[in-house]
Amino acid sequence: MGGRKVKAIILAGGTGTRLWPLSRTHYPKQFLKLKGMNQSIFQMTYKRCLRLTDPGHIYIVTNNNYKFLVAGQIEELGHKVNEGQILTEPMGRNTLPAIYYGVKEIQKKGEDIVLVLPSDHFIKDEQRFVKTVKKGESLAGEYILTFGIYPTKPHTGYGYIKPKDPIGIGYQVDEFKEKPDSKTALAYLDMGYLWNSGMFMFNTDLFCREVKEHLPVVHEAFQARGLQEIYEQTPSISIDYGLMEKSKRVAVIPLDIPWSDLGSFDAFYDEFKCDEYGNLNLGDNILIDSSNNLLYSDKDKAVALVGVQDLIVVDEKDALLICRRNASQRVKEVVDRLKDARDPRADFHLTTYRPWGSYTILEEGLFYKIKRITVLPGKKLSYQLHHHRSEHWVVVKGTAKVTVEGVEAFVRSGESTFVQTGFKHRLENPGRVLLEVIEVQLGEYLAEDDIVRFDDDFGRGGFP
Repeated sequence: MGGRKVKAIILAGGTGTRLWPLSRTHYPKQFLKLKGMNQSIFQMTYKRCLRLTDPGHIYIVTNNNYKFLVAGQIEELGHKVNEGQILTEPMGRNTLPAIYYGVKEIQKKGEDIVLVLPSDHFIKDEQRFVKTVKKGESLAGEYILTFGIYPTKPHTGYGYIKPKDPIGIGYQVDEFKEKPDSKTALAYLDMGYLWNSGMFMFNTDLFCREVKEHLPVVHEAFQARGLQEIYEQTPSISIDYGLMEKSKRVAVIPLDIPWSDLGSFDAFYDEFKCDEYGNLNLGDNILIDSSNNLLYSDKDKAVALVGVQDLIVVDEKDALLICRRNASQRVKEVVDRLKDARDPRADFHLTTYRPWGSYTILEEGLFYKIKRITVLPGKKLSYQLHHHRSEHWVVVKGTAKVTVEGVEAFVRSGESTFVQTGFKHRLENPGRVLLEVIEVQLGEYLAEDDIVRFDDDFGRGGFP
């Protein structure tokens, strides 16, 4: 290696549908800061990479919806990320095209060893993880490495890996197994199989050669000129099915660490501390004669469970989930139903995050909508207009700089202003504290796509 540091690719485009209603399309699980967590799982993953490499060597593959979430959460950690390190896919094509996209970008600067990490993994013993990864670098020039977790139970939500002949710190892979039923999973444990973690390490040139040999359709697609054309031509395929199960240059390194992909509420339950009755109680909730439940409630709300067992109860302001713990894998079906009905609660929380801050919908009716808008210090919304609504702004904290049709004014706490339909306007926070504004929208059409932007610090055009 000659002292060179590895490059890292973080996959951050997933939507986490099995953790609805906590996780939603436009603010999924990897970016959430759940109760008791000072950082999101994405931020934990980014910091994990920093123990192996420098910020300039970390690439994040995501989509346009999450581009500013990624940049904002990295900025919260005190680091700056170059725009070329956030790689936005024009459409989802599963893990292989996402990884190949990151690899091709890294190859523009030369051959390297690359570590690929999903953004939603929960790893407790990071020191042992980092130590194992560093040892694995010696094999990464000859093999596409995956990391296998020593199973703690016969889990049916993970794929499995059957190790074969030992090679240094790892083993050649005999075969990959899909997610099994309970009886098969138990047999896998007896035979020494490992959980498939979805983490990889390899040499970029080796990886590209293997993709060209085993998946020439993906290799050919990436010869196209534009990214949109590339993704239209490449199939949607996972790295496991598309490459790892076909290549002869695959090895697995066992990881003996507490690990979870937090892919369902079952995994969620396993990773956090329960009370003496097996209840995971996240919130100011009351449990009486109840055991082995997961209970998550929104702030400022008390939820009570009496005489129940083995339930998952997740209570948000706009959605309530109740299911048996052994049915948590089916939560995705709820999201599918909501999407089929075009219900926005599949995709959006009441609070929506933007590169300048956030807004929370407090109340809405047929011809009105009330929001609480927060603008970060030094940030400003785009210079914009709406064709179908007027807006009243009341400043409740901080000082707002307001521009309407080119005329600037400062609006202080307790003061208000009005923007007529069709008038160009901008809201800005020139201060050092968070700006909070109550916005009352009035009009016959109040959807977020009624927006025309004329100037934007974040390079956005129309919606969102």
